[in-house]
Amino acid sequence: MILERCLGSMLLVLSMLSNVLGAFVGVNIGTDVSSMPPASDVVAIVKAHQITHIRLYDADPHMLKALAGSGIEVTVGVTNEEVLGIGESASAAAAWINKNVAAYMPSTNITAIAVGSEVLTSVPHAAPVLVTAMNNLHKALVAADLNFQVKVSTPQSMDIIPKPFPPSTATFNSSWNSTIYQLLQFLKNTNSYYMLNAYPYYGYTNGNGIFPIDYALFKPLPSVKQIVDPNTLFHYNSMFDAMVDATYYSMDALNFSVIPIIVTETGWPWQGGSNEPDATVENAETFINKLIQRVSNNSGPPSQPTIPINTYIYELFNEDKRLGPISEKNWGLLFTNGTAVFPLSLGGPSQITGNSTAVFCVAKDDASEDKLRDGLNWACGQGQANCSAIQSGQPCYLPNNIKNHASYAYNDYYQKMHTVGGTCDFDGTATTTTTDPSKFAKVFSSLCSY
Repeated sequence: MILERCLGSMLLVLSMLSNVLGAFVGVNIGTDVSSMPPASDVVAIVKAHQITHIRLYDADPHMLKALAGSGIEVTVGVTNEEVLGIGESASAAAAWINKNVAAYMPSTNITAIAVGSEVLTSVPHAAPVLVTAMNNLHKALVAADLNFQVKVSTPQSMDIIPKPFPPSTATFNSSWNSTIYQLLQFLKNTNSYYMLNAYPYYGYTNGNGIFPIDYALFKPLPSVKQIVDPNTLFHYNSMFDAMVDATYYSMDALNFSVIPIIVTETGWPWQGGSNEPDATVENAETFINKLIQRVSNNSGPPSQPTIPINTYIYELFNEDKRLGPISEKNWGLLFTNGTAVFPLSLGGPSQITGNSTAVFCVAKDDASEDKLRDGLNWACGQGQANCSAIQSGQPCYLPNNIKNHASYAYNDYYQKMHTVGGTCDFDGTATTTTTDPSKFAKVFSSLCSY
């Protein structure tokens, strides 16, 4: 019997993680639900439990209106049916941005566009125009002066990597190399990230017993069963990490390195048919709990230990209208009345509050001056940062160089806006730090304390 628990203890851990510097855990919201609550109720549930990142599979106007003023970071979706038209027409892309993004910003904090869902494997006939569609959307964002705030990417499944283990030898399916190369070049040029749908549930259930279920569920393995890449000797404590690393190595095989990965979907079904014995409440609870603990440690997989694995759980509600096996309908964290399918243990790190270590937003040392100048102009203009102190003759004008002025403007914007979803990115030219830059004369004088 499924115990319905109050959501308070369940998703508090998500609110903790969302406020941790670096990694976050978000939630997907699907709509194939026979008793889908009104958008205002969905947002009320999300806000009540301090979930700060959600992904929509479309650009539903009711949800986008209901999210206004919440500060929640929203990824909106171009549906697979829309990809062809946007890929074939720049004007269609501009119209899509105007209708589904620009019309709601800045009240609704849209930060990313997911172009299609697993296009290469789900709608391969649209693959030739996928990157063109992404370029068209990005150009429309530039025209609307929104490209600093909104990233463009496209979620892909693990199926485009035929042999993901060992990760060090993983490569993309060569039949897609041309498209994937163009995709990675786009992500690099726009400082975006690779969106990955990674499901250890399917990796395990389709693996014919090659890997133990504990490996898929983040459970520790005895020394005799450790999963080790024979080429790098990296130990993999979870299939989740191995999937992410296989994707990093696949990108590296095409000479693209350190394009960050965000896991746009992962989860575990809590109910299945008689031929789906691993879809249980116990396994789902274990997977989700340990996934949250894993992401919250703010580290990456063995090959990229310093890049956190930001992750969206699939999904908020069960989508009972979906076709397929029973498990396909039972991935939700919640029932539609707001109660939890299973309880979650509080395993996250301490929440960062106003009384704890301060976080500052500064320009990266290796950022180009042209991009810093663009970022500075945006922060002082549309970003509404107070840049009067860095004008000639004012106390923070010296040292007079683009990096220091950009750091001042970036941080002024970030301190005002991060509590309502403002990010420290500025087209990849900014980063957060816990060291107060005003303490160092080479950056700012003491008059310019943050």
